[in-house]
Amino acid sequence: MSVEKKFVAEGISKALVNEYLADELERAGYGGMVMNRTPMGTQITVYAEKPGMVIGKGGKLIRKITRDLDRKFHLDNPQIDVQDVGRGDLNGRVVANRLASSLERGWYFRKAGQSMMRRVMDAGALGCEIVISGKLTGPRSRTEKFIAGYIKHSGKPAIELVDKGYSVAVKKLGVIGCQVRIIPPDVRLPDDFQITKAPAAPEVQEKVPEKAPAQKPVAVPAPLKKSDLDQLLESEPSSTSVPLDVPGKAEGAAEVAPLSEEKADSDPSAKEV
Repeated sequence: MSVEKKFVAEGISKALVNEYLADELERAGYGGMVMNRTPMGTQITVYAEKPGMVIGKGGKLIRKITRDLDRKFHLDNPQIDVQDVGRGDLNGRVVANRLASSLERGWYFRKAGQSMMRRVMDAGALGCEIVISGKLTGPRSRTEKFIAGYIKHSGKPAIELVDKGYSVAVKKLGVIGCQVRIIPPDVRLPDDFQITKAPAAPEVQEKVPEKAPAQKPVAVPAPLKKSDLDQLLESEPSSTSVPLDVPGKAEGAAEVAPLSEEKADSDPSAKEV
């Protein structure tokens, strides 16, 4: 068997098992099932409003269901686990069964649809859609739709986040189909976002400049005492001053200026000298 045929066969088997459990557990408030194939066998989790009725007296009903799943549908070692459905008003299958039961008892379709939708929204659902199709009031079939809240119709969120349920009401004039789609309250939709205000900027306080510490007065060093030699050098006269007396000359002796050559020639006495 090819891979494609294997997946198709598993899908058909799952749909047949779901239909069988819906017929057998209608009075127990059947709310759907989850089938997982494991190496140890086939694990089936059944959700119902009344888990005690699924098990039956002494486990008689659940043993019968397990035996039928093995013989009719050829499941490998089926193991059934029963869980409480929780709030039935938020389960699509349970609401569809209630709606179909109300129509079979003679409720007007518009009253039944509005009352069921109100119960679902009061339970906290984000959105609900109820579609009733069949011979409602006349010889021709028609469709009535009731919508409240927010509903996804396409894309991945419509497949994974929306809970669907379907049931059939059998009446004298024919059957009436009841389809219910519910978005539970704990679902986070991908287009659900909120814009929050930006936090206010903190006020910046101006810092007062701190006063610089007073500088300590720098001690001026005392002037150095000059030595006697430095004082003598400072008191030395400049080069334009009168030269000192040449030692060896008598005080008061006048210097004799040399005679010029002309005067010497005219004065014979000067030559003799």
